[in-house]
Amino acid sequence: MKSLHTILAASVLAAVAGSAMADTAVVQDGYAFDRNQLIPTGVRAEVGTTGYGGALLWTANPYVGLALGYNGGDISWSDDVKIDGSEYDLDMDNNNVYLNAELRPWGASANRWAQGVYVAAGVAYLDNDYGLERRVQPGEAFKVNNTNFIADQNGNGVDIKGQMEYKNDIAPYLGLGFAPKINNNWGVFGEVGAYYTGNPKVNLTGSGDALTGGQDFQDALRAEERKIANDDKYEWMPVAKLGVSYHW
Repeated sequence: MKSLHTILAASVLAAVAGSAMADTAVVQDGYAFDRNQLIPTGVRAEVGTTGYGGALLWTANPYVGLALGYNGGDISWSDDVKIDGSEYDLDMDNNNVYLNAELRPWGASANRWAQGVYVAAGVAYLDNDYGLERRVQPGEAFKVNNTNFIADQNGNGVDIKGQMEYKNDIAPYLGLGFAPKINNNWGVFGEVGAYYTGNPKVNLTGSGDALTGGQDFQDALRAEERKIANDDKYEWMPVAKLGVSYHW
């Protein structure tokens, strides 16, 4: 799975570079590359499921643009993590740097709404920490690894804390966006997509007394760690964001 992740990232990065640099078709249409295209043509501010931040924008030609951006902060795309009857509160800390090629199939259209439609393909450096927490009151029944437990009535309850991490990871990205201009300078945009992140690292620690007639509480935590880390749905990081742009 790790090798597949690496191949995908390398393939998307090559596609980004190729889309940005291969201008043969558009040169024939009169859009020759010049060194002024190395200067950003705009900026944007954005907020969404991967945090808040912004990007520098380049327009290579009407059909191809580049966005180099950063998203950070603790905006969550989900309030919890669920696995086999267990539910953990999720606290996200995002730290992402991304490079996307934005391909506009109708970039030269006279219709500004059609011009705004684009497909984004790129890569990101992810360094994300997701805090997991679950608090069980004394006497309350709960599940870990699909096993029934009861927090000791005479204790202080059970507290489970943990971390789910995507560390030092290069992730390929594919998305669909809409970025129409309001006037010559200002525009708005929205984008949805997903990063392929591979499986995260997960650790869980539990404190307090849990009573059961079956599996040991600590053994159940280790098994639940493995299930969260290997769950297919946590191989993908969904993306949805909105923002405003300024072009000069």
